[in-house]
Amino acid sequence: MEEIIIRTQQFIAQLECLNISLDCYVYNPLEYAWAMHETYLRRFASQKTRTLLLGMNPGPFGMAQTGVPFGEVTAVREFLGIEEEIGRPVIEHPKRPITGLATTRSEVSGKRLWGLMEEHYKESGAMKGEMAIINYCPLVFVDRGPTGKNITPDKLVKVERLALEAVCDGYLVDVIALLEPTYVIGVGKYAYQKLLNVAPRIGEVVIADVLHPSPASPLANRGWAAQAEEKLTSLGIW
Repeated sequence: MEEIIIRTQQFIAQLECLNISLDCYVYNPLEYAWAMHETYLRRFASQKTRTLLLGMNPGPFGMAQTGVPFGEVTAVREFLGIEEEIGRPVIEHPKRPITGLATTRSEVSGKRLWGLMEEHYKESGAMKGEMAIINYCPLVFVDRGPTGKNITPDKLVKVERLALEAVCDGYLVDVIALLEPTYVIGVGKYAYQKLLNVAPRIGEVVIADVLHPSPASPLANRGWAAQAEEKLTSLGIW
């Protein structure tokens, strides 16, 4: 489905036109890790799919490094089998360099999510037509302070946040139209709310949420995989 590649390239161009005045570095892995993301889309998100999972935005050691949603390095290389060239942002925070597949730090959220996919589907090819995963916002906002902490999109100046959300909403609606899922599932409350916001524009689909696998969530640290599996089973997805 070449349409999703073309639409994603348009999405990248739209993101480049946005004004972000927040005192931060802005990384766009769809740009500097495009080869990785394009391969991911072609293999796992370029055909009609039964279920679409939606995340929030990249983590510094996941998609920021690999260009793959929730892209924990080991999962990307070993389970998804994707190894393409990865560039770097023009300007980087010294504490948050992009080292791509050479990254040694594991992103817990991505490890948990892709670990569950591997446990259920056994091999990544079995996901095709069944499960696709994307992020609502592909940008990474890195605080300019000494720690380079991650800034979530909701912290942007309101007018700029609304402009970003308009672009991301448009892409989300178009991806859902292309993939025609029966279920669209927000991974965490933020993504779930974004799905509810575009609900009038996406037709007859089942919208639900699963707990976010972040280690910052005490509940997720008490057996996230079992809780997510139970939710997906109760919805009739698994």
